[in-house]
Amino acid sequence: METINVKINGVDYAVPKGSTVLEAARAAKIEIPTLCYLKDINEIGACRLCLVEVSEGGRPFRMVTACVYPVSEGMVVLTNTPKINKSRKTNLELLLSNHDRKCLSCVRSTTCELQKLCNEYGVDEEAFMGTKNEYKIDKSTPIIRDNNKCILCRRCVAACKNVQEIGVIGANDRGFDTHIGSIFEKSLSETSCINCGQCIVACPVGALYERDDTDQILDAIADPNKHVLICTAPSVRAQIGECFGFEPGTDCEGKMVAALKRLGFDGVYDMNLTADLTIMEEATEFLGRVNNGGVLPMITSCSPGWIKYCEHYYPEFTENLSTCKSPQQMFGAIAKTYLAEKMGWKAEDIFFVSAIPCTAKKFEVARPGQSAAGVPDVDVAVTTREVGRMIQKAGIDFKALNDEAFDDPFAFGSGAGAIFGATGGVMEAALRTAAEVIEGKPLEKLDFTEVRGVEGVKTASYKLGDLTLNVAVASGTANAKKVLEAVKAGELDVQFIEIMACPGGCVNGGGQPIQPAAVRETIDLKTVRAAVLYNDDVTCDVRKSHENSAVKKLYDEFLGEPNSHKAHELLHTHYVKRGL
Repeated sequence: METINVKINGVDYAVPKGSTVLEAARAAKIEIPTLCYLKDINEIGACRLCLVEVSEGGRPFRMVTACVYPVSEGMVVLTNTPKINKSRKTNLELLLSNHDRKCLSCVRSTTCELQKLCNEYGVDEEAFMGTKNEYKIDKSTPIIRDNNKCILCRRCVAACKNVQEIGVIGANDRGFDTHIGSIFEKSLSETSCINCGQCIVACPVGALYERDDTDQILDAIADPNKHVLICTAPSVRAQIGECFGFEPGTDCEGKMVAALKRLGFDGVYDMNLTADLTIMEEATEFLGRVNNGGVLPMITSCSPGWIKYCEHYYPEFTENLSTCKSPQQMFGAIAKTYLAEKMGWKAEDIFFVSAIPCTAKKFEVARPGQSAAGVPDVDVAVTTREVGRMIQKAGIDFKALNDEAFDDPFAFGSGAGAIFGATGGVMEAALRTAAEVIEGKPLEKLDFTEVRGVEGVKTASYKLGDLTLNVAVASGTANAKKVLEAVKAGELDVQFIEIMACPGGCVNGGGQPIQPAAVRETIDLKTVRAAVLYNDDVTCDVRKSHENSAVKKLYDEFLGEPNSHKAHELLHTHYVKRGL
């Protein structure tokens, strides 16, 4: 690697050629504040918080934006002079001049990057008083947009356009009237927004957040006539600790279960179980399509953001989608039929909650075809962040809790169910079951490592008996587009495709704990969070969905067999060709 020599705050450093000043400083463990910057996503130098002084070739010092300015041989950089600090403070005060400063009631209080910098630089929030723009809050979707708190950093725009290649939001108007919105000032519900929430995790302030449904849960818990049950998605246990100061990549399953029980839920269950149930239905559906001339390639259906993307942008592929409901919806359906029957409860008296890493799941609960018992399968879907806030509000000392186990009869999921939260996990879980069915014998090697990893697109080919199975895995809708376009063009010959809407899968979902840009740059959150799930898999006694005893019992006592008539009534759904 070719390096060049620079001096930062009086110390000599050798840094990679082509680095920006910001990258060079952070490599030297010198923090320069940013608001608009997201590495490889939004590098536009708009907020001017990263201003530094540089001297090149012995010329006088001048101010530049560190996030976009390249280093040069012999450059001298100053990052912490009175002039710099005054400029940063002034820029922050200018941002506050048109900002709704209701920090005490803001959902991002304590995790707001603007708030943190204002505290550090001792700003006067009334330094620039005058006219302020006022905007109506868009509450038309599960993703709420409050332009009164927007600082025009455009990180949300970049996430939507550059990461997901959807681009339903952008800068409207000019000058003082500039604001982030949709074409013709439409609400998000009138656009082809897929509710993935990547804009939320990109936002440094409280301008974007998910609809809070926690009051509905607390009201149900207080109702003596309701049986309030909750299931938690695999990736929630890998992230919820971040809400309470744990390092990313810490498995907090036991503490999470203990906290949920203390909130008053009547049953706390493991969604890994219905991840296994999904595999049983999906693998059987796939083999049926292969053997009976069904529509191929079959595409997974557990990511509701991907489903909505397909309905809007590739409606011609809706026939390729597996008809399986997502694990969230399957759990609600089983709870309000099978469990209701066993317990002697009425379906309408069960209030079923799903704890998930995903904002699109809030949209999914109201989709048609998601009411197996005549009432919604799932009443409320709450994000990891909402669960964290519920625990904090209840005064529960999360760190001090002893580990507790999930409740029966839905306490167990296989290792295959655990890896559902990582890109490639659904494919690998399905392959473990499909391979044993096709070959009629136990697999010698359970790990299908070719479909693992955080790469946006992965392909692999497997010889299973007489069948050569070509598969593809994509995460992030920009990568989904690449795969689908290659299939349409005849450039990619595959029979089975896994797609997740969020880059890296559910571990990087729009409902996961907020991490500032500086952390997202230095820690590969997708990888460290996914490692928790793969560790759960490798340490689990049962690593195949079809060997989960609880799933076997469900089929023996209630469903009959995978893809049975009853299974189709309860566990399968349909889709809509929405178009743009």
